[in-house]
Amino acid sequence: MNTLLDYLLVLAVAALLAGPTLYGALGERRLDRQIRAAEQEAQVLRDRHRREQAGARTPRVSVRHAPGH
Repeated sequence: MNTLLDYLLVLAVAALLAGPTLYGALGERRLDRQIRAAEQEAQVLRDRHRREQAGARTPRVSVRHAPGH
């Protein structure tokens, strides 16, 4: 019976020591996902802005065919 209690005590101490570490690791993963999503959104907005700027700088040219062609 004492052996079982010793094992349970060691397991409880290990859980107390590992718990905050695991909780912090999960929080870091959540932050990493949020940062990655924000970077992707910023990239999409930058690309959209570049396309809009490129479209505004490109002159509109109409092509007319010569008669008889």
